[in-house]
Amino acid sequence: MKGKEFCSIRKNMGKTQKQMSEILGVSLKAIQSFEQEWRSIPVHVERQALFLLAMKTESGERISPCWEIRRCPREMQENCPAWEFKSGHLCWFINGTICQGKPQGSWSQKMVLCRKCEVFASFMKRWSLTPGGRTVQRRRRK
Repeated sequence: MKGKEFCSIRKNMGKTQKQMSEILGVSLKAIQSFEQEWRSIPVHVERQALFLLAMKTESGERISPCWEIRRCPREMQENCPAWEFKSGHLCWFINGTICQGKPQGSWSQKMVLCRKCEVFASFMKRWSLTPGGRTVQRRRRK
């Protein structure tokens, strides 16, 4: 994750840098360094920021599970943790999901694949983010 993407996520969450540092359990200086790209964003910080953003999704919004979007065969679904935990909208967050026919490994390796996937892309699009971190259009509030 790049600093601009991290900054866009923070802004979409409506948080100041200080608030974001408190939520993620890192220093204010760390948040500033991530956004300025002086420091790499640790995997655990990236993962938690994306998860928190996902939790802000409107509760009434219908989100198709990954196995429907990707048309996974039943056998693959039954062996996948995303299906087991009924979390097809969070497949990108869950390690060990069955993508491209095999379980995915570490978060870093998995995210390389997820960033090319239509499920993750639709999540990012809901928040008007692109994988590179550019905000394309602010999400309209009701």
